[in-house]
Amino acid sequence: MPQDCARRAVIRADASVAIGAGHVMRCLTLADALRNAGFDVTFISRPDPGNALDLIRQRGFRAQALPSAPGDWEADAADVLEALASDSPVDWLIVDHYGLDQRWESRLRRAARNILVIDDLADRPHDCDALLDQNYYVGADQRYRARVPARCRLFLGPEFALLRDEFRAAARAPRPRDGTVGRLLVTFGATDPTDETGKVLTALQALANPALAVDVVVGAGNPRRAQIEALCARLPGVRCHVQTARMADLMRAADLAVGAGGATTWERCVLGLPALTVVTAENQLQTTTDLAAAGAIWYLGRAEALAATDYAAALREAMRSPARLRELSARATAIMAPAAAALATGHHPVVDAMIEIAQEA
Repeated sequence: MPQDCARRAVIRADASVAIGAGHVMRCLTLADALRNAGFDVTFISRPDPGNALDLIRQRGFRAQALPSAPGDWEADAADVLEALASDSPVDWLIVDHYGLDQRWESRLRRAARNILVIDDLADRPHDCDALLDQNYYVGADQRYRARVPARCRLFLGPEFALLRDEFRAAARAPRPRDGTVGRLLVTFGATDPTDETGKVLTALQALANPALAVDVVVGAGNPRRAQIEALCARLPGVRCHVQTARMADLMRAADLAVGAGGATTWERCVLGLPALTVVTAENQLQTTTDLAAAGAIWYLGRAEALAATDYAAALREAMRSPARLRELSARATAIMAPAAAALATGHHPVVDAMIEIAQEA
């Protein structure tokens, strides 16, 4: 499709040291899929400390910075409408933001033919044509019933997980996992505000296991990046990766992961990688505990309640529990089987639905 005839999508999402980069990262995955389907995609984001504007541009998308200090939803709506004022209505406005709800979405109707909400809290009403919540919940189909219009298309559960193309090849050739642990992957998101990475590295010092290879992944915006890199350099067998594009390779190579319960959960699960999982933000709690109850992850608790000694004890126990790790891998893989099947086709069902809805409009 020629660029001047492309369908247009605008994504409203923020990243910062305080909220992390999860919203923008999952939106970047959706943006890649939309671009592959012929959409022209622009991001609108605020330039808060720890923002992802440069990363968005490095990925080949336009990124428009809003003013700082947005105030309330009305101020945000006014800023976004001003940013879109010179353009005709976009085909899809995508919003991934816990601070925005039905009021903001209704105000933006004049600028968008269709609205897609990405959410996982189910704590506020929405005025949208489609809603995506990729997380695993018991009773997921009831969570949004009274919070969206009757016409809204709902895409609920890990079968709709936003997984990058790099996971396609890895998912096609799953690695047999026997439960032994020779390589560990440590990753707590782009900013890791509670420094869980530092706690795990301290735990690894206490374990003093020279036979264990460790890959540590941090985001470029991690405020403790220099300290983490220095500590990794001092520990035998530990490598630090900053803003890596090889996450699928690292996950496939690992025997066990330690990480947060955010969007990376679905990347680990689709590859059958057993994980010691920590809740680092309130929005991760229910899906993490529900997934643990399903036997697909090993839940350690909330980040603020965990010390290096807790991580060390959990790692020791996990390395003595190959049968449990095999079971975690099998159940995670089973939950992600529909997403893996969709990934193999090269089409994302949400993008296909967005095209269908845009054609009907």
